[in-house]
Amino acid sequence: MHAVAGPILSLLSGVALLMVGGGALGSLIGLRLAGDAAGTLTVGLVTAAFFAGLTAGSLYGYRVVLRVGHIRAFSAFASILSAATLAHALAADPALWAALRLSEGFCMAGLYMCIESWLNDTATNETRGRVLSLYMVTLYGATAAGQQLLNLDDSGTTPFLVISILLSLALVPVALTRTAPPGLPDVASFGLGRLYRASPLGVAGVFVSGVITGGVYGLAPVFGALSGFGVAETALFMTVLILGGVALQWPLGRLSDLFDRRAVLIGLSTALVVASFAMIEAAGRDRALALGVAAVFGGLSFTLYPVSLAHTVDHVGKADLVSASGGLILANSMGAVLGPLCASAAMAAVGPEGLFAFAGTAAFAATLYGLWRMRMRPPVPAEEQCIFCPVPQTTPVAAPLPVRAGKA
Repeated sequence: MHAVAGPILSLLSGVALLMVGGGALGSLIGLRLAGDAAGTLTVGLVTAAFFAGLTAGSLYGYRVVLRVGHIRAFSAFASILSAATLAHALAADPALWAALRLSEGFCMAGLYMCIESWLNDTATNETRGRVLSLYMVTLYGATAAGQQLLNLDDSGTTPFLVISILLSLALVPVALTRTAPPGLPDVASFGLGRLYRASPLGVAGVFVSGVITGGVYGLAPVFGALSGFGVAETALFMTVLILGGVALQWPLGRLSDLFDRRAVLIGLSTALVVASFAMIEAAGRDRALALGVAAVFGGLSFTLYPVSLAHTVDHVGKADLVSASGGLILANSMGAVLGPLCASAAMAAVGPEGLFAFAGTAAFAATLYGLWRMRMRPPVPAEEQCIFCPVPQTTPVAAPLPVRAGKA
């Protein structure tokens, strides 16, 4: 493992600093807006702006990288992200914050592209699985740890200052790396229409995954605050939810190697319905139980994307993995923009429980669609399915990282 981690240690260090700061920022903004009585609809709009920026960055950020190179692009994206973070402290104006989140989403997508293309270039066929594992653990572990920055100060500028410092420091290990910058893989999208014709359920699955995770990422801190959680409890709630998303991906994903992936997707969606409404009950009664349900909910919702990706690859072929991933990222991002808008409307209509009522409704719709798709096409034989590998919901550049050889 040391031989694998050594060449990418500087990159992973940058990822850790980036995600500790960036992971805290979204939750902090949701809490601040809720504390200022901005309303859940406003929080939803600001959250949607971030995912709109992330979508634009996934589509166009590579042009910056191609023009100036990886290190300069990474430095520019991280500097703008750090400056935008500080700008939140100037005025708690929702319109300003939405514009800042739009730019932050674009920069974050550009940073993901720089890092993931670097990791792709460093990995070999023998080390890809371990490189991906290290990247995933660093990415989500740092995001979960960053939630604890919410405890610094619930009203002043200190959290924004600390987050900006962390984002600036993320520049250092990348700027000083001696690893040669790579080229970018072809990230041209497969095309949503063509992709949907190849795998309707795969596209639907990543879309619903975006709807649910987009809404929860932005509005779960608001859910906690409106449900009577303190700042420390909200930070712990978010940490557990994210860590659950990492812990359950491997065991649930491996099930999809053994059985019809459509049945596994239906099972995931159905379990998400149950977990969503269990969260509504637990949050108002038992904090410890709510944390346990949050871990399960995170695990189920985070697994929906990689299983849907694997199901799609079963139908489009591994040679089209990167281009298909581009289309799936676009579908996921569209869902992530829509999710906060719909979830915030549900919360405005019925209260904080509207967040998970909306998530449960979206998961139920996915279940019904999956059942219908099972009647329309025979399953891919288990021996012909690609091997499941967890992947982050970041950019198409991450697609070549999984081990692509072999069968389940």
